Amino acid sequence: MTSVACPHFDVSIRQRSKGQSAVAGAAYMSAEKLFSEYDQRTKNFCYKQKEIVAKGILLPPNAPREYSDRQTLWNAVEASEKQWNAQLARSIIMALPRELPADQYESLVREYCMEQFVSKGMVADYAIHDKGDGNPHAHVMLTMRALDEQGKWLPKGKRVYVLDENGERIKLPSGDYKSYKVRTTDWDNPGNCERWRTAWADTTNRYLERAGADVRLDLRSYERQGVDLVPTVHMGPVVTYLEQQGICTEIGQYNEEIKQFNRVLHSLKSRLASLKKWLAEAIRKTAEIMKPEPYQPSLMEYIQVFQNLRRAGRADWGKKARQTAGINDLKFAAQVQFFMQEAGISTLHDFNEFVCKQQESFTQLDDVGKAIRKKQTALKHLDTFQRLKPISDKSKRGMGFIRKQYAEKHQQELNEFAKAVRYMNANGIKAADHERIANELQQLLDEQSQLRASLAEQNVDPDLIDRIRYCVDTVIKAGEEPRQRESIRAQLNESQRRNSPNHNQRQAVQRQTVFQK
Repeated sequence: MTSVACPHFDVSIRQRSKGQSAVAGAAYMSAEKLFSEYDQRTKNFCYKQKEIVAKGILLPPNAPREYSDRQTLWNAVEASEKQWNAQLARSIIMALPRELPADQYESLVREYCMEQFVSKGMVADYAIHDKGDGNPHAHVMLTMRALDEQGKWLPKGKRVYVLDENGERIKLPSGDYKSYKVRTTDWDNPGNCERWRTAWADTTNRYLERAGADVRLDLRSYERQGVDLVPTVHMGPVVTYLEQQGICTEIGQYNEEIKQFNRVLHSLKSRLASLKKWLAEAIRKTAEIMKPEPYQPSLMEYIQVFQNLRRAGRADWGKKARQTAGINDLKFAAQVQFFMQEAGISTLHDFNEFVCKQQESFTQLDDVGKAIRKKQTALKHLDTFQRLKPISDKSKRGMGFIRKQYAEKHQQELNEFAKAVRYMNANGIKAADHERIANELQQLLDEQSQLRASLAEQNVDPDLIDRIRYCVDTVIKAGEEPRQRESIRAQLNESQRRNSPNHNQRQAVQRQTVFQK
């Protein structure tokens, strides 16, 4: 079962502090003309209508029915947010599998949104785009505030006061009461993105299975899947457009080289696994044929016996056809001989050892990949520690009220810093270890590059291997002893002798002598 190409799934937040607008986002994804009451401007993206396949708004039971109108919904969202830096909407872009019939796209998106978002109380606005360029995808915008039973927007969080043993609020030196903020929903939980991605893959795979497609969606990175493939670089809209116009770009060329490399590596790995299984069975069957003599025939002996069987079956062929077939047999035998010399192979047992060595290289590549991922994770936490340590230090200075305000403003950064500290403590890592780990990572990356290059250059011609397998299987099936009666060199010498001008002249003289008699 293969993986779907381009399994893109991106989650982001539309924020007023970045100059973004919920109404503008909705207008863009739906290719509509909407008026924003917040900035008193019209957002017009009607020119994109041709690429819209389907769109709609999914409401939870307690949402006002008028929110089924896109302009009304997102203007209400804008009006509920008073802060200059408010988070307005959550935006998701997900690639749709080309292997799925286009008429099932909307059903897939609606089912997913109902299960993951609307059932939790969110309003989901979706639109499906397809320009016909092989990149169908869906946009989904989600509300950030919950609705009460009357359909009114609820606050995103509430303040909870800390009480003493008598149930009284604890007063701080600043005059404020000790408290903390609690989210009214779990929609901002950091683990949600992973759950949504997994659920999208599960839902998509159900549709693919139902459609009889032999591919499945896996949104995990190559590293997390344990796949020894190199990821391509995201090209972006500009580079994609240039490539579509036939203009070569550095990123596009790099990605094409990576794809070709991955195809070679994947093909080699799967072929080696298949060869190992086949060789075990071929060696067992050959041992039964050669009983009681413990003889290990060479690959060339299999080839010669196979070609003898082929020649016996050409008895009724014309002379020209027999000559052409014989020449092709000799060329194939020479190819096999060259492959064996290059790989250091003589018998099936040698072939098996060759395959085992290549598989050991893949095992080594797996081990190096795991070590690389561990070093990269360590460096990521060390970088986070160094980047956010000033913020953590500052959060511990000043009066209680000022500290609390600062901590609330930088809550996300402080959480990331605490996570990095926990990882460093659990793994015995200090900030001073950054350079050492970076050097170790570079050494591992160099080793990985060498292993990949070595594997990609292995002389394992798929067509030649398949023909060798066919020859061996044919000889075993016929129950013939693969014992060489005549060397390949002798066959080549005989063929050259027969095709030489002197040999033809002698035969002509002999025929003339017989005719005269």
